[in-house]
Amino acid sequence: MILTLVKLRHSVAKSCTWPYCLRRCSYCNFNKYIPREDNHRVMTECLQRETETLLRLSQVSCITSVFFGGGTPSLAPPSSIAAVLESVSRQVTLPDQAEVSLEVNPTPAGMSKLEDYCQAGVNRFSIGVQDADLEVLGRDHSSCQALQTIEEAQRLCPGRVSVDVMFGRPGQSVKSWEEELSELLKVCDDHVSLYQLTLERGTQLFKKVQRGDLTVPTEDQTAQMYQSARRFLQQRGFEQYEVSNFARNNAASLHNLSYWKGRQYIGVGPGAHGRFVPLGGGGVGREARTQTMEPDVWIREVQQRGHGTRRRMELSCVEVLEEVLVMGMRMTEGISHKHWELFSPQLSLRDVFGTSTRVRELLQNGQLILDDRGLRCSWEGLALLDRSLNIVITLVFFHLPDALEYHESLPTF
Repeated sequence: MILTLVKLRHSVAKSCTWPYCLRRCSYCNFNKYIPREDNHRVMTECLQRETETLLRLSQVSCITSVFFGGGTPSLAPPSSIAAVLESVSRQVTLPDQAEVSLEVNPTPAGMSKLEDYCQAGVNRFSIGVQDADLEVLGRDHSSCQALQTIEEAQRLCPGRVSVDVMFGRPGQSVKSWEEELSELLKVCDDHVSLYQLTLERGTQLFKKVQRGDLTVPTEDQTAQMYQSARRFLQQRGFEQYEVSNFARNNAASLHNLSYWKGRQYIGVGPGAHGRFVPLGGGGVGREARTQTMEPDVWIREVQQRGHGTRRRMELSCVEVLEEVLVMGMRMTEGISHKHWELFSPQLSLRDVFGTSTRVRELLQNGQLILDDRGLRCSWEGLALLDRSLNIVITLVFFHLPDALEYHESLPTF
């Protein structure tokens, strides 16, 4: 690792969490809180301070993308978004072409602030939409409001609006899902994210299904929904570039691509996660960082020491390679030989995976492809990603000892 080059070239993505929601959706187990009082000012000040602290610690020179997630970040005043972006700009370079995304709850209140968010610096919106089951899911918007929000977002950021939609919901059939997707595509922009509903233990929806009050589609039915949606989107000009994400007209999310390509990123706010090399901390290895989850505790920690980092763990080379595989294999392009070499110059993709009997089986049955482009899943294999990942990760731990040195294997972009 050449630190002088790092200081000149180092750039990362940044994610910022706004942990508050007006209500908790029945299926959600994310780090969300119902605010007891209006503390926007304090939260904004702490987000700014933690941003400045972590940027100094990472010694980055450029931020390539910013993502405001939650919680419900569209509850944050546009002035808070502007303040955080100003803090970034004061510390490092935030190029005009940097992608600045914000998740929006499609309510009248969220829609009314879209223009102000754009003036604050946001240039991409991510909108969660379901045409049905809104009451069951605990959502606080109507289908009509969601469509109006999409329309207004497209007016303000044409070509840079992502529609997020969930399948595998209670009572949903393959036919009703196809009909819903067909209607949605009449109004959506150039990016669609598909998410399969996961029943998380402890949520209201999990309890209702356990009691038998609601039923959800079977695994075979949700698999049919996924494959049907992939074909449906492809026919309408969308290219699948990741397991759950589809884009046309070059509208892929640059921020998420940073995660999937193993780049470094800074997480700011309650419960945020980060992956970066803390050059000011005396170490040379990439760290996994987790910020304190509870907003009140996080605020106190930021006020006392400038950041709310609860957990720091230096990642071994093998652990970094595991993350490279887990994230990189989610993409349809997979992992190129050149990209793999950034993290593992001693052993190539073919050294690690080319001689494995188990991988050879996946190659022969068409689930995996290993060729001059690199390692990736086939169209069929992408739907069975978990099984393939278990095999390739096992091989990484078998072939690559913890003794590999960071300066020989970790990139610093």
